[in-house]
Formats: sequence, C-alpha cells, structure tokens
Amino acid sequence: MQRKTIDARGSTISFLDAGQGPLVLLCHGFPETAHAWRHQIDALSAAGFRAIAPDLRGYGDSLQPEAIDAYTVFHAVGDLVGLLDALDVRQAAIVGGDWGATVAWQAAMMRPDRFRAVAALGVPLMESTPMPPTRLFPCFEHALFYTLYFQKPGVAEQELERDTRSSLRKIYFSASGDAGPRRPGDGTPNPFGMVPRSQGLLGALPDPDTLPGWLTEADLDIYTAAFERSGFRGGLNYYRNLDRNWELQRSLHGMQVTVPALFAIGERDPGLQIPGMDAIIDAMPRLAPGLRDSIVVPGAGHWLQQERPDAVNRALLGFLEALPHGA
Repeated sequence: MQRKTIDARGSTISFLDAGQGPLVLLCHGFPETAHAWRHQIDALSAAGFRAIAPDLRGYGDSLQPEAIDAYTVFHAVGDLVGLLDALDVRQAAIVGGDWGATVAWQAAMMRPDRFRAVAALGVPLMESTPMPPTRLFPCFEHALFYTLYFQKPGVAEQELERDTRSSLRKIYFSASGDAGPRRPGDGTPNPFGMVPRSQGLLGALPDPDTLPGWLTEADLDIYTAAFERSGFRGGLNYYRNLDRNWELQRSLHGMQVTVPALFAIGERDPGLQIPGMDAIIDAMPRLAPGLRDSIVVPGAGHWLQQERPDAVNRALLGFLEALPHGA
C-alpha cells in the first residue's frame, strides 16, 4: 500500500494505492479519510484487483477549496473522473461508505461509461425529494437535526476542532455497533440525529474508556493527524451543499443507476432509525434495476467496512468477481 499524490485534471488528489488488475475506487465518508478502507485495500489487492482509496476533496492531503459551493457531488464525481484520466484507466468499479456512498451512487448514475459497477455501504440510493432537503429536516426550539447544525460555517468546526481526537473518538464509538442495539426513541446516543442546542453535537455522546476492537490507538492517531492538518471544514461543506445538490440534480430526475449494484448496511446503523428509511431501501430495485443484493450485517453500525471487514470483503469480492472480466 503506497501513498501517492496526482494532479487529476486540476484537482490535487492524495490516495492509497495497492495491487494490479481491474481498478476499484474506494470513497470514504465523514469524518474519515482513505484510511477507512485499509482492510479492503489489502483484501482487494490480494484477490487480483488494483485498489485505490482517495482522500476526497476537503480531506487529508487532497485539495482544500475555500469556496463552500466547491463541494457539490458534481465536484466530487469530477475529481474521480479526473483521477481515472490521470491514471489512464478507462473504467473502474466504485465503492463508497457514508458520504462516499452518495458520491458513488451519483458517479454510477452520471457516468456509467466510466464506473461500471457500484457498491454502497450505509447510504441507499434515494429519489429526489419534492423540496430542498434542509426544509425537510426537523428543527425545534430545543434541538435541530445534525445536518442543520452543520449548515452555519464555523459553528461545528469550532466544537469539533476543540479536541480533535476526543471528537473523533466520540463520533466513531457512538455511531458504531458497539454503542448497542438501536430502537426508535430509545435515547441511544447518536451523532447523526438531533443535536441539543444547549450541548452541541458532542455533549450528549459518551466518551468510551477503551476504543472498540475495530479501532486501534494507531488508527485513531492517523485520523487525528489528518483532521488536525485539514480541519473539519471540508467535510462539513458537503452537508452545506445539500440544497445546491438538489437544485443541480433536477436535470437527473428520473434517471436510474443501470450498472450492477450492491448495497450493505449494519444492523445497528443509526441511519436505520431515520423515519422512512426502510421504505427507501425497499424502493432501491426500482431506482437501481441492476441491484444484485441488499445485505444487513448483524451487530454492525455505521462504519461497516471497519467494524466488519471480513463480511464486507466477502460481499465485495463476491460481487466484483461475478462481473464481466472481473471488473
């Protein structure tokens, strides 16, 4: 596994690279970096694939644009197309988790000529909403949905960057399967739920005495160092483009993801507690007619590829190896 940097048609992209063979792009989420795919990079390269995990724009050592509107999904997909061009690779399978899953779905929809298959972890393919997303999220006098808390520049950054290591530790634990089973309204701490105005995002989240088994102190060192360099602003800017994405994607309304697809989610992913999520997942075969499987991984939370790497690797390899030419 090598760390490399490349000029992807005007965008500086830092990425991890290992193996030889058909290319698989691995797109991380928030707040992660390419390191989130360490287990998959090893497994894919050993199985005869070339695995590349970029730091998406705003993260790690990749480009850090100042403008908030430079973080739409169109920019993110453009970076990945530019990366393929810079590598002189015509097509790749694309895999994403969390925000990376959203980027992967959109890449497969917009450019099926470049992304011949898609696997998404934790975030299903969704239809366009009838109004801008921020108008749909709950907002009350005492609390607001986390995506709304992230909207005002500087607010979440100030809280998260006060103690980067502690912030990451709390978020990783609280969204993982180690936080316990989740039932609607049971009060289980959730970084991707309602944010009390009096406490901020982190105030109600537990700080574990020991890290969960899937996250070592060395892993946390790597994440902490990355976010101490970049800050959280780039990652938060993806959320600040939710309404802009909605506007721009009107031109794609009614399009399907036609390439082969795979979806997986952890049984304890807090996203499953969002009202209507079951119906969204059930509707995916209509939006992605090439969907081969939809998997629920027992006991796992939101960081699926890190929490259950063996299960994810089996699913990914089974999916990829069944594609034409192993791509």
